Amino acid sequence: MSKIIWSVIDEAPALATYSLLPIINAFTKAAGVEVVTSDISLSGRVLATWDLAKDELSELGKVVLQDDGNIIKLPNISASVGQLKDCIAELQGQGFDIPAYPENPANDAEKEIAAKYSTCLGSAVNPVLREGNSDRRAAVAVKKFAQKNPHKLRAFPENPKAYVAHMEGNGDFYGNEKSVTVAKAQSVVIALNGKELTTIDAIDGEILDGTYMSIAALNTFYAKTIEDAKKNNVLWSLHLKATMMKISDPIMFGHGFTIFFKDVFAKYADTFAELKIQPNQGMSDLENKISGHAKEAEIKAAFLAVVEGDSPAIAMVDSDKGTTNFNASNDVIIDASMPVVVREGGKQWDRTGAAVECVAVVPDSTYAMFHQEMVADCVKNGQYDVTKMGTMQNIGLMAQKAEEYGSHPTTFELAEAGTVTVTGSIDGEMMSFECEAGDIWRMSRTKDIPIKDWVRLTVERTQLEKVPAIFWLDDKRAHDVQIKIKVDAFLAEFDTTGLDIQFMNVTDATRFTNKRVREGKITIAVTGNVLRDHLTDMYPILELGTSAKMLSIVPLLAGGGLYETGAGGSAPKHVDQFLKEGHLRWDSLGEILALAESLRFLGNKHSDAKLTALTAGLDTANAAYLDNNKEPGRKVGQPDNKASHFFVAQYWAKALAEGDNTELAAKFAPIAKELVEKEDTIIAELLAVEGKPQDIGGYFRPDNAKAEAAMRPSATLNAIIDAI
Repeated sequence: MSKIIWSVIDEAPALATYSLLPIINAFTKAAGVEVVTSDISLSGRVLATWDLAKDELSELGKVVLQDDGNIIKLPNISASVGQLKDCIAELQGQGFDIPAYPENPANDAEKEIAAKYSTCLGSAVNPVLREGNSDRRAAVAVKKFAQKNPHKLRAFPENPKAYVAHMEGNGDFYGNEKSVTVAKAQSVVIALNGKELTTIDAIDGEILDGTYMSIAALNTFYAKTIEDAKKNNVLWSLHLKATMMKISDPIMFGHGFTIFFKDVFAKYADTFAELKIQPNQGMSDLENKISGHAKEAEIKAAFLAVVEGDSPAIAMVDSDKGTTNFNASNDVIIDASMPVVVREGGKQWDRTGAAVECVAVVPDSTYAMFHQEMVADCVKNGQYDVTKMGTMQNIGLMAQKAEEYGSHPTTFELAEAGTVTVTGSIDGEMMSFECEAGDIWRMSRTKDIPIKDWVRLTVERTQLEKVPAIFWLDDKRAHDVQIKIKVDAFLAEFDTTGLDIQFMNVTDATRFTNKRVREGKITIAVTGNVLRDHLTDMYPILELGTSAKMLSIVPLLAGGGLYETGAGGSAPKHVDQFLKEGHLRWDSLGEILALAESLRFLGNKHSDAKLTALTAGLDTANAAYLDNNKEPGRKVGQPDNKASHFFVAQYWAKALAEGDNTELAAKFAPIAKELVEKEDTIIAELLAVEGKPQDIGGYFRPDNAKAEAAMRPSATLNAIIDAI
C-alpha cells in the first residue's frame, strides 16, 4: 500500500483535519493509499525537545531525502517567544513536566534550556522539509471561480496618499551586502574582532552572502517616517516578519516600538530595566510585566498620551480591544499585512475602527521595493479588476535552505562595535564589515544543486505555459550578481529555443508583471526564497481572495514530493470563533488541492489506473465544490468547514460512481446514493452544533477525543464514512 504523510500542525487547519482526514482515508484506501499522520505541531516539537514525544520533524527530514517521499504539509505556527511561552504554559497545565522558558537566562542551566527551546522558534519546520524548490500557482478551476465570483478590492481614493517607506543607502541589509562564491570546500569562520561567532563548512561552488542592518540608520529611518506620517496625515504602520526572521525582525520591531514611544521609554528606563522589559516582545509583554507595579497606571497613561497626542495615528491589530501594531512582534506578518494594504485601497484601521490611508514602513529595501511598487502601481493606475486579472506563477529558489529566511544559525546581534570578518581555511579573509554595537549581522548560503534545479523548473514551466519567465535578479545587489553567473551557466545546459526568459530588478519585474496582470495575462516570476514568500501571498490574495487556495508544489530533489497547503495567518481568529460558537470558517480547499497533486504524483510514478481514476474523481469534486459555492460560510448558522468536507465527499463519491474505473464505480455508487439521499439529515446534524461553545481540551494541544467529537458531530455522516 502506498503512503502519504499528512502533517499534524496547529490551529484551524489542525481542527479541520479531525473532520477531513477520516473522509480522505476512506476514499484513498480504496485505491491502495493510506494517509498517515506526523505531528510537527508547535506542541509536538516542544515535547520532542524534552524527549516526551517522538521527534517526528526529524523523521520527516529523512523522508524528504527518499525518492518516494510524499508529504502534505499544512501551515504550522512559526512561533514567537510569546506563542512559545503560551504553549509551554498549556502543556504544563496538561501535566507535562517541562521547564518554563527563561527569557533572561541567569546561569548555564537556564542558558541550556533557552537553547533547547530556541529550536522551536520561528521557521523551525520549513528548512527541514523544503528539500526542493517551489512551484506555486493558482489551479485553473480556482482562478476561474475567483473571476466569476470576485471578492472585494476597495478602490484607492482620489489623490491617494498611501505609500511604502524603506531604507536607502548603505544602512540596511540590501545596501551593506557582500557576496562571494567559494571555489573549494573549506571551513569558514565568522568572527567579531577576532572572536569566533560561529564556523560553517562551505562546499564547492557555494555562494556566501554577508550583510548587516545598521541600528543607528534604522532608528534614524524610523524617526523620519514618524515625522513624515504626521506631515502627510497618514496612519503609521510597521511591517516585518518576526515569525520567520526570528532573530533579526523582533530586534527591528523592538527598535520601532522604542522610537515611536521614545519619551516613555526614556522616562521609565530604570523601571523597565528593573522589570526586565524587552521591547522586542511588544506591548502585551510589557503590560504583563508592569501588572501590579506601583507605576502601572502611570506608565499605561504615558503610552496612551503618546497615542492620543502629537504622534501620527498608529495602525491597529484590533481596534475594538485597543490593540496597536506594537502589541507583539508576530501580530503583523508582512506577507499577509501588505496585501491587505493594497486590497483596502492603501488603508489600514485606526483606533476608532476607521479605514485610513497609511504609510507602510518596511525597513529593509531588499523586498520592500516590491511592496513599494505594488502600492505605487495602484496609486497610479487604480485598483485591480478581479474579474479580468491575469495571474502570477512563481518558481522559487529554496531547496537545501537556499537564501534561508533569517539565516538563523548565522545571524547575530553584535555585542560590541568592531570588525566582522568571514575567513576561509583556504581562501583566507573573504569579507569584512565595520559595525556598531547592536547592529544585526547575518549570512545566507546558496548551493549549486538548488540553483540548477530552480533553472530546470523554470525552463519546464515556461515550455508548458509559453509565457514570459522573469528572473527577479538585481545587478546592483551583490548576491544576485553571483546568482546570475550560475543561472546563465545552467541555462546553457537546457534547450530554451523559443522561450521568453528575461532578467529584471525587483521594481522593473513588478511593473512588468503588474502590466500583464492588468491585461489578463500569465507571467512566471522566478525569485529567491524571501521574494517567493512575498509574491505568493500578495498576488493570490488580490487574485483569489486568499493565498490558501494556491497550488504549492515542492518537487523534492530526491524524487519525491512535498505539497504545501497555503497560509494560515487568519487561523487564530478562526479557532477563537470556533471555541466561542462552534463555527469553523477555515476553508480546506488548499489541503484538498494538495491531496489531488499528491495522488497524481503517486499515480504517475506507479502507472496505477485506479489511482489515476481516484485522482480524476477528486479533480471533478474540487470543481463541483467551487461551482456550487460550498466553501464555509463566515458566520455562525451557515454551513461551515465540516459541511464543506461533506460536500467534497458527496461530489467525490458521485464522480467515482460515474467514472470509468468499474471497481471504484461499483464501490462508491451506493455511497454516493446514500450521501445524496441523506444530505438534509447530515446538514441538519452539522448545523445543530452552531452557536454552541466548544471544549477541545487545549489550543496548542487539543484532546483528540474532544476535538474529534466537536469536528464530527453528524452521526449519519460518520456512519457512512466509517463503513467505506
